[in-house]
Amino acid sequence: MDPISSIGGKPVPIEVIEESLYEIRNKIHPRSVSGLFARWRLILVVLTQILFYGLPWLSWNGRQALLFDLVQRKFYIFGLVLWPQDIIYLTLLLIISALSLFLFTAVAGRLFCGYACPQTVYTEIFMWVEHKIEGDRFARIRLDEQKWPWSLRKFRIKASKHFIWLLIAFFTGFTFVGYFTPIHVLSDKLMQFSLGPWQTFWLLFYGFATWGNAGFMREQVCKYMCPYARFQSVMVDKDTFVVTYDKVRGEPRGSRNKSDDHNAMGLGDCVNCSICVQACPTGIDIREGLQYMCIGCGACIDACDQVMDKINYPKGLIRYTTERAIENQELNPSVIQHILRPRVIIYGTIIAVIVSLFLYSLATRNPLRVDVMRDRGSLAREVDGIRLENIYRIQIMNSSEYPMTVTLKAEGLNHLSILNSQGQVVENIKVAPASNQLIPIKVSSLIGENEPGNHPIHFDVSAQEIRKNKTIVRKRHEKSTFIIPQ
Repeated sequence: MDPISSIGGKPVPIEVIEESLYEIRNKIHPRSVSGLFARWRLILVVLTQILFYGLPWLSWNGRQALLFDLVQRKFYIFGLVLWPQDIIYLTLLLIISALSLFLFTAVAGRLFCGYACPQTVYTEIFMWVEHKIEGDRFARIRLDEQKWPWSLRKFRIKASKHFIWLLIAFFTGFTFVGYFTPIHVLSDKLMQFSLGPWQTFWLLFYGFATWGNAGFMREQVCKYMCPYARFQSVMVDKDTFVVTYDKVRGEPRGSRNKSDDHNAMGLGDCVNCSICVQACPTGIDIREGLQYMCIGCGACIDACDQVMDKINYPKGLIRYTTERAIENQELNPSVIQHILRPRVIIYGTIIAVIVSLFLYSLATRNPLRVDVMRDRGSLAREVDGIRLENIYRIQIMNSSEYPMTVTLKAEGLNHLSILNSQGQVVENIKVAPASNQLIPIKVSSLIGENEPGNHPIHFDVSAQEIRKNKTIVRKRHEKSTFIIPQ
């Protein structure tokens, strides 16, 4: 073994240096705690999973209420049908989501991470299963310390846990695919073992990802894979509510008997029990200050409050508060006054404007869409020596849930008429709900009625949207060009 002298002038083995470059993960066994924030996490887990697992089974007008049909290129969101041309709505939703994340982080840190992030939610579910099968924190530690060969008891416990994990992961993957393939069709194919290759791939992929991330990687995803953990530091300031340890009150920390006067002993309120560390799902010590690995779940707050209750100390040694409040020893009611600061007002104003525009656009959205495409293969042609025709293709899209009866009219020149491919006058066009039609048409004018050249014309498209109790008229005005040769 060749030593090197690089630390304090002393020779250090190469193997020691190499090992220090890599952190060997020690499995974290979070301690179960109860309290206000534990209840909120439970509520959010239940609500998010009711929404996730339940929405694909809801029906709307005889179809799945929420369906992203990539094959047909249609997104069904209850009574709203979105086409690829509606990509602006997806863009606005992403912008609103990003700005909302910035706003919530500026106000109260990583609330999304601690309570609603899928990684947090499924980790909570998997840890609950682990706790029920393997026991409390110390029982799980003892079980994991049993090395090979495993006892029959350990094999049975581990196999039971992973079997339930895989069932949850499989059902999660099935539900995820059900947002893109009608879930009733998907369930029938699954029962008949006739899933398509892509459906099978995504079901297994998403199920395996859930099992791996929530069952094995857990805090590693939050620490190393999630980019949000890295840039949150630029989004918080001294007035952001985060999980904070009150060093002024807690230090110097040290153990003592319940009956001891810790003030006379020169000790702070922290008894150095480390239960806050044991309860942390990412394994950090919040007493060392705010760290990027903290997901703001509040488990350490519940754990510390339980200890404070037992020794009759005031709660709140670890609490949601701000850096400024700790420095100035302010109470939360006075700290709340600092919430409305410039960055919060700017984020809130931008979100309010974009949300207003988004809702207004949805409310005034015209489900009738028309595209007029002139046939560039033929400029114009004479018919029977009396008429001049230009060829067009007109695409009519009905993005509503109701059938439409469409009429066309061409304006801009004298004696314009619209004919179909058989030379008949185009009258009412029936367009089914959430469908489109591509129709070849001929626009005809009498020879000699208009001057030669390129003439702008327009198509007035009127549609009657036939609903159960009423008829709504939709209109579109599309421009094009009519060519009259010399």
